[in-house]
Amino acid sequence: MARRAIDRGVDLILVAGGDGTINEVVNGMAHSDVPLGILPGGTANVLASELRIGKTIERAAESLFHCVKERVALGLLTGGVEDTRRHFLLMAGAGLDADIVYHLDPGMKNALGKVAYWIGGFRKFGQRLPEFTVEAEGREFRTSFALASRVRNYGGDLEIAPTISLLDDEFELVLFEGDNSVRYLKYMLGAVVRRLPGMRGVTILRTRKAAFSAPADVGIHLQLDGEYAGLAPAQVEIVPNALTLLVPSGFRARRPTNLKAPEWTTSPTR
Repeated sequence: MARRAIDRGVDLILVAGGDGTINEVVNGMAHSDVPLGILPGGTANVLASELRIGKTIERAAESLFHCVKERVALGLLTGGVEDTRRHFLLMAGAGLDADIVYHLDPGMKNALGKVAYWIGGFRKFGQRLPEFTVEAEGREFRTSFALASRVRNYGGDLEIAPTISLLDDEFELVLFEGDNSVRYLKYMLGAVVRRLPGMRGVTILRTRKAAFSAPADVGIHLQLDGEYAGLAPAQVEIVPNALTLLVPSGFRARRPTNLKAPEWTTSPTR
C-alpha cells in the first residue's frame, strides 16, 4: 500500500500501528523521498519511545506539527524467511529474543501486550539456550543472543544499546554469552540499572555489518523490529540514506555525545 501511494505521488505517509506495522510500511518506502510519520498504536512502540513523541495516537498527532525531516539509514537482512532481503528500522535479533517471538501466543499478546513477552522470557529460565556464531569486524563471537540495534530502547522498557542513534550509519551490536538461561537474570538486572557495558559475558561494539550462523541441526531464530523473520544463517548490513523520517525538532540535539563508542567486552573471542 505504501509503495502504491508513493507511485501515485503522495507527499507524506502516516502509519498508525506498532513497530511491526511500521516495518511493513518502511519496506514499501525504502529509498523514496516521501517522509514517514508515526502514530503509535501497537504493543511496545519502541520507535515512539525512541523519538519521545508520546505513546498514544493523540499525543503523537499533536507532535507532528513540531516535527522535522531527517534522512536516516536502514538495516537490511539477507537470509531468514525463504532467503529474502528485508529492511528494518530499529533492530535485528538472533537467538533468545527471536525464539520468544517465534513461540509467542498471538492471543496472549493481544490480551496482555508487553507482559506476554515477559512471560515468554521467564518460561526459558532453566532451559539450555542454543549458541551460535556472530562474525563482525573480522572477528568471531560465540553467543546465545545477538542484537544489532539502531535504537537505544528495547521493548519499550529497557536500554540495551547505550550509545546508538537513528542518525548513525552503524549498528550497536550487543552480544550475550552463555547457554545457561539463568545467566540472563544477571543480564536483565544489568539492563535495568544501565550497567550492561563492562558486564562479564556482554560484548558491545559498533559495526556496519554482521553475520549470524549455526550448524544446520541448530535452529537459531531471527526477528526484525519485533516480528519473526525465520532462521539463521543470515547477514545484516547498514543501508545509508534510505528513509526520510519525521522526528521531533529536538531529536538531533538528544543524540549521544560519545558517537564513537568504545568497545565493551569481557567475553573471550576467537
